[in-house]
Amino acid sequence: MSVAKREIGLIAATALVLGNMIGSGVFLLPASLAPYGGYSLIGWLVSAAGALLLAGVFYRLAKRAPRAGGPYAYSREAFGDCIGFLVAWMYWISLVGGNATIAVAFASYLSVFFPVIGAQPLYGALTALAAIWVLIAVNIAGIRAAGMVQVVTTILKLLPLLALALFGFAHFNPHFLAPGPQAGAPLHAVSLCVAATLFAFIGVECASIPAGHVRDPGKTIPRATLLGTAIAAIVYVACTAAVMGVLPAAELAKSNAPFADAGHLLWGNWAGLLIAGAAAISCFGALNGWTLVAGQFPQAVARDGLFPRIFTRESSRGTPVSALLVAGVFNSMMVLMNYSHGLVAMFTFMVLLTTLGSVVAYLFCAMADIVLAHRSGKPMPWHNLVLACAAFAFSVWATIGAGQEAVYWNFVLLIVGIPLYVWQVRRTKTGATPQVVA
Repeated sequence: MSVAKREIGLIAATALVLGNMIGSGVFLLPASLAPYGGYSLIGWLVSAAGALLLAGVFYRLAKRAPRAGGPYAYSREAFGDCIGFLVAWMYWISLVGGNATIAVAFASYLSVFFPVIGAQPLYGALTALAAIWVLIAVNIAGIRAAGMVQVVTTILKLLPLLALALFGFAHFNPHFLAPGPQAGAPLHAVSLCVAATLFAFIGVECASIPAGHVRDPGKTIPRATLLGTAIAAIVYVACTAAVMGVLPAAELAKSNAPFADAGHLLWGNWAGLLIAGAAAISCFGALNGWTLVAGQFPQAVARDGLFPRIFTRESSRGTPVSALLVAGVFNSMMVLMNYSHGLVAMFTFMVLLTTLGSVVAYLFCAMADIVLAHRSGKPMPWHNLVLACAAFAFSVWATIGAGQEAVYWNFVLLIVGIPLYVWQVRRTKTGATPQVVA
């Protein structure tokens, strides 16, 4: 790729990390974490530290040799096609499930304006489905249309977070530091909170995915990864603590839009509506960005021969239409299978389920950092070795903390991927090229 086509600089790459990380999680997680009281703040701090460890892993991987495709590309380079496929398979599932989760959060905040969405789970599910398919249509229309949506929504999303962080602490009540009645054993409660809050940090790897379009990727991607993750961590912890310190725990646990409720309490009805609208826009923008990734990522894997060729098919406008439609179908199935649980319960379960798909990629990338450093012939400094092992240990902890049900289903999905890999490599022919469909 020529230098002229490398249009993403440090600011844009950092915005990509921030834009995809700050989406739905921070806006709805205070309600999910309310039963755990002060343990949730510990969970946020641990997740922030873990996310920075993972950012360090991608910092070193990208600095050593930038690879388009993110965690899949590094895992494949370090461990071969089979592990590369399984990482890509679980990461793709995480993308699809994560998009369903963001769509649910969008519907949840829209319920502030249309209460029937929150009162009737079916209407909430239908609203989430509408958001999914509208943005699939936008992405099929072309990269430029998707980019315009992303730019506008990214500009708006930080405003309510910064406002609540600044003014919320003026009315802060430390009541939320007391563990809730459902918290249980401290280690168990913290582990659950870590697994849930890690969802908000998914996206730490985003700057590494479009490496071919980044100027001076060996420097820009590592810096953007660390900078974006650090900013997100500060914003997350400050804003969540402010919201949980303003709203009583019992009220917070039942809230479909905790940031809007906190704004209403601080400044009145107009502020609650304004923040709810901004939160809905943020979720919509994040869903747009991850929909774009959910189309581009499997297309890249398919071009390597590890995913079915159908994912390489493009529309006449150059968009991966088949990959987007397949993702949309699975998004819809996940929403419909869980709609009867209610918005907050639906969101909480899908967070735990889909986060682990990314954690699988993080586990292998932490070890790939060590393997590729050794393979390069340059000894890995002992402190980097410790940091890579710490990132691996954090990912293991997040896996355990997700709970038996989420781990069980992710293990089942991982096993299902093995025969899919065997089937795919048996059918793979070298030299496959993208097909254009009308």
